[in-house]
Amino acid sequence: GDLVRAYDRRLTIDEIQRGVAEHYDIKLSDLLGPRRARAVARPRQIAMFLSKDLTDKSLPEIGRKFGNRDHTTIMHGVKRVTQLCKEDPSIREDVEMLRRKLQH
Repeated sequence: GDLVRAYDRRLTIDEIQRGVAEHYDIKLSDLLGPRRARAVARPRQIAMFLSKDLTDKSLPEIGRKFGNRDHTTIMHGVKRVTQLCKEDPSIREDVEMLRRKLQH
């Protein structure tokens, strides 16, 4: 029973965004803003991936929380991180660590 209750705590996209920004030491405003530099874009895609994975929000809902991005942008981010997790052990470890930290 306790396990079910513990998992029932709903993670929000805001919590995911804050956790990812903190982990990568970037400003939340950069994570949500238009900048495309890899130092910002990669963490943003990871936050999108985790938002899709750890919440039951739709792609358009997630897009709105990421600076009104289109749902196709979210799809691309999710696909990209899924691919990177297969190819790059350091990204896979980052994603897994963030997932554990966020679900504490």
